[in-house]
Amino acid sequence: MQPFTTLHGLVVPIDRANVDTDAIIPKQFLKSIQRTGFGPYLFDEWRYLDHGEPGMDCTHRSRNPDFVLNQARYQGSSVLLARANFGCGSSREHAPWALADYGIRVLIAPSFADIFYNNCFKNGLLPILLSEETVDRLFDAEQKTASGYHLDIDLHQGTIVTPAGESIPFSIDPHRRHCLLHGLDDIELTLQHTTAIRAYENRRRAEAPWLFA
Repeated sequence: MQPFTTLHGLVVPIDRANVDTDAIIPKQFLKSIQRTGFGPYLFDEWRYLDHGEPGMDCTHRSRNPDFVLNQARYQGSSVLLARANFGCGSSREHAPWALADYGIRVLIAPSFADIFYNNCFKNGLLPILLSEETVDRLFDAEQKTASGYHLDIDLHQGTIVTPAGESIPFSIDPHRRHCLLHGLDDIELTLQHTTAIRAYENRRRAEAPWLFA
């Protein structure tokens, strides 16, 4: 998993509450269990005017010009600004896979669905919880910016710095922060204890050899 330390990122606003995982990545794309290749289908039903299917060449599809991901000022965005209860609906790890594959590294919202929130950390995304008032101010500032609106996120310091120089603090569970800073997913965390695991297996093999017959 790619470590996360700091990011100077362009913000893309999704100004809707209760964005569910089927909107983030529609159900037909769940046929694949690969973690990559979902970026072109992120927000597929909002992003395109036709019906998307796995394996389609998205370069030739008709795009919705009113959707933010299709607008020139948001190309290359890595910070997604959202409203309350982002990532609700069915549990699917494909949602953070699609966001990460598109290039999103940070999500900012007043609240996230619990399972989606947990899945973000497992896939190298940083979901940041801020008050509704603060999120409102960020939406307002983004809309008033003629060109791209960038934020500086520092996971070490737990701060977001706006173009106006305002420093906004945020809190992350220390264990999750450690894992993001060092690029550790659940498997990589487990592999850090390889020596202890092998010692336990060898001890159990000696104590109960019939279990290993």
